Amino acid sequence: MAKEKQDTENLNNNLKRLAEITEWFDNQEEIDVEEGLKKVKEAVELIKASKGRLKTIENEFEEIKKGIEVKENKEEEEDNS
Repeated sequence: MAKEKQDTENLNNNLKRLAEITEWFDNQEEIDVEEGLKKVKEAVELIKASKGRLKTIENEFEEIKKGIEVKENKEEEEDNS
């Protein structure tokens, strides 16, 4: 069975999956090194994707903030006229 490509754009899903991976490690009495390596690789990819998504979200908030500031400045100028 082919493994589905995970949607790494959804930050909440990434955090849930990272929590599952952490829980897997916590619940192992003896770590299967091969399986552990797979989980670590997956976690690294999730972390990278999450950082990228957070940067995108931050940029979107900055754009919204700039739009609000421009609108407020415009309204102040109109009020002062």
